[in-house]
Amino acid sequence: MSEPIINKVADSGLVSLDLEHYYPREEMAVFDMKDHLFMGMILKEKDFREALKNINWETYRGKNIALTCTADAIIPVWAYMLVVAYLQPVAKEIVMGDEKELHKILFLRNLSRIDMNEFADKRIVIKGCGETPIDDFVYMEITKRLLPVAKSIMYGEPCSTVPVYKRSPAPKATH
Repeated sequence: MSEPIINKVADSGLVSLDLEHYYPREEMAVFDMKDHLFMGMILKEKDFREALKNINWETYRGKNIALTCTADAIIPVWAYMLVVAYLQPVAKEIVMGDEKELHKILFLRNLSRIDMNEFADKRIVIKGCGETPIDDFVYMEITKRLLPVAKSIMYGEPCSTVPVYKRSPAPKATH
């Protein structure tokens, strides 16, 4: 008679954390100031204001917007403020920077919504391989957030992990 198969991973008490669940999937768009500059290089206030009035701002409704200028131009602060005044009523989020910066800020926002109490005193495995590429900054950020609460942190899959952190046992009281 053969022994029953025991799933040691399931019995290990490990909690798997898949960062793909926090990957920003909302629609993103870039608003490039360059497209509204004279010759793509010079901001003429009257022309710039007129150009903004003629934009169909509804195309940005519900989207996360990266506000940037890809031209090597001097853009006065008020010009960015003016664009935000148009975008704010329709956009979900507006970030100063390129699409990569927007993605990073949205990812960090998603991670900040995780209730770390659910990982208190647990052995955590941060999933390493998946369908969606996850940037290094995400692994760094989740580690920073888990360190104060987790019993241990590992990287990889429950069947094959790389130890990252293990809380030291509390010193024994002496009487």
